[in-house]
Amino acid sequence: MRIAVISITENGFKISCKISESLEDTFLLKQYSYKSKSENVTGFESVSELINNIFDIYDGIIFICSVGIAVRAVASHIKSKLTDPAVIVIDDSGRFAISLLSGHIGGANELTHIIAEKIGALPIITTATDSRGKFSPDTFAKSNGLYINDMNIAKMIASEVIKDKKIGLYCEYEVKNIPKELLACSKESNLKYGICISEKLKKPFEITLNLIPQKFVIGTGCRKNISPDLFEDYILKMLRKNNISLNEIYCISTVDIKKDEQAIIKFSRKYHILFKTYTVDELLMLDGNFSASDFVRNHIGVDNVCERSAVMGGNMLRIKKQAENGITFALAEREINIDFERKSI
Repeated sequence: MRIAVISITENGFKISCKISESLEDTFLLKQYSYKSKSENVTGFESVSELINNIFDIYDGIIFICSVGIAVRAVASHIKSKLTDPAVIVIDDSGRFAISLLSGHIGGANELTHIIAEKIGALPIITTATDSRGKFSPDTFAKSNGLYINDMNIAKMIASEVIKDKKIGLYCEYEVKNIPKELLACSKESNLKYGICISEKLKKPFEITLNLIPQKFVIGTGCRKNISPDLFEDYILKMLRKNNISLNEIYCISTVDIKKDEQAIIKFSRKYHILFKTYTVDELLMLDGNFSASDFVRNHIGVDNVCERSAVMGGNMLRIKKQAENGITFALAEREINIDFERKSI
């Protein structure tokens, strides 16, 4: 998860440093501070201009300032709960951490809890299911790599949960920790509302929320500063060639040397696909028959990036290395198992 941490005051910058130091092993963080000249920190003159430049390239944005400043900065960029980054606001004294935008699918609620624990702040969560400690279908779907086929039905399910109505569950995979709000069903049920976890759009309930497993992982590598349009066109072409939908993609992965490659970042943000990176040592630990390249080994330190990173994120390599115009592509399939207590971050 790529996160921008924005501070305005001197005290806010101290909190920003504390957040960055405590989370640097978990997330890819970039600090922005008002008129800063500190090493490894990017200065800025205008919050609104900064957000214009970074809103679409980060998975999360943490403001250390007033809620009003944050709201005005992001207001014109807000599009959809499916696409907007997680936005969190922390006051200048570090007393409160507020989940402001994209609490469920964007992961702001979970990230708020993590940050609050690290800096000793009080987490403020206002989404109805979370504030009442109840099951949230969109949070669950994201945590388990499931594509939500109909957001309107997801909202209906959440509304029924808040009313303490029982929700049916039909699942074709191994499942753990089913919450009390759900009732497991092995076939069609007389329950009005229910969730179906299957590759096919089955309707075991009168009103069924279909959650489709995102079972594929893209492994990739590319020439430095490759054109984002060229990269996007090639990845989409390979998916079409293999009759795979973007909705079936769980993540896109590569070596951590490419963590700032704009073509991959923009692709993952545009299509709302998780972006994962692995160290050379992690990739080297994999056993298997990979397409070796002396050129890649000499320049990066590992004989293959795309196949190894695909298998790191998945389990079974389905499409071996393909290459064109300085871009490589491989595809792995991951094992699907469902855990209602799994976290997305």
